[in-house]
This record gives sequence, structure tokens and C-alpha cells, in this order.
Amino acid sequence: MTTAPGQTPDPAIGKTLRTGWLLLAIALPLGVTLEALHGFKVQAYLASETRREMWRLAHAHGTLLGILCLVFAAVADAHVPQPIRARVAALIRWGAVLMPVGFFLGGVLNSEGDPSLGILLVPVGALLLVVALMRVALTPRAPGGDSR
Repeated sequence: MTTAPGQTPDPAIGKTLRTGWLLLAIALPLGVTLEALHGFKVQAYLASETRREMWRLAHAHGTLLGILCLVFAAVADAHVPQPIRARVAALIRWGAVLMPVGFFLGGVLNSEGDPSLGILLVPVGALLLVVALMRVALTPRAPGGDSR
């Protein structure tokens, strides 16, 4: 995301970039924490297969969706038309946060075999991401490849 001197960067891109870095800053240490819980044989973690699965999914989705936010921020100025950019960026940010949070909450206070109600955030986040991606894919570009 480069801007000419005197030109202000797009706030939607800046927010998405920040969200991507924050997701990575949370999701990557979560993976190390899960390894430590497993290595130290913490029974609260090991006793529930559902908890282990939900938290692994939270780590994986948080990491990959953080990277998606960074990629969007890197290419949005050149490849996402300005009229839809802010809305698409917001959908990507919310979807990227809701999915891993939903998986994490699904492993908190879960009964064996069933995730807790936090899992309901996952399909909401997935829907937001699909809408954002379809919006970008189906929006016509200006002639000559300029997305402004």
C-alpha cells in the first residue's frame, strides 16, 4: 500500500491491514499455546476432542484469514474498485474475525461431542467472506484495468 506524497491512504485498507496483523499476532501464539497444552498434558485441553478440534480450527482460520486481510490490503488499491472497496474491506474484516472467534468459543464450555453456541459465529463469518469475495469478483472493472 503505497501512496504518493500528500495523498492520504484509504482508511478501509489501513483498517484491514491492521486487522490482518492483529489476527496473526493472536493466532500464531495460540498455536504455540496449543502445542504447550498438549506437551504439558493439560487435562482441561486433552480431555475434550471437540475442544482440541475447535481450538486448532481457530488457530488455522485466524492465521489464514489474517493473511487474507494482508493480501487484500496489498492489492485492493489496484484491483478493487473504489466504490465498493470500503464495504468489501469491512465484510472481509468482520468475516476474518468472526470465524476464528466462533471456533474458539465453540471449544469453550462445550459438552463432549458438541461445540458450544459460539460456533454459530462461524457460518456468519463465512457468509460475510463469501459475499465480499463474490462482490469483488462480479464487479466490472473500468476500461484499461483502472479500478477507480
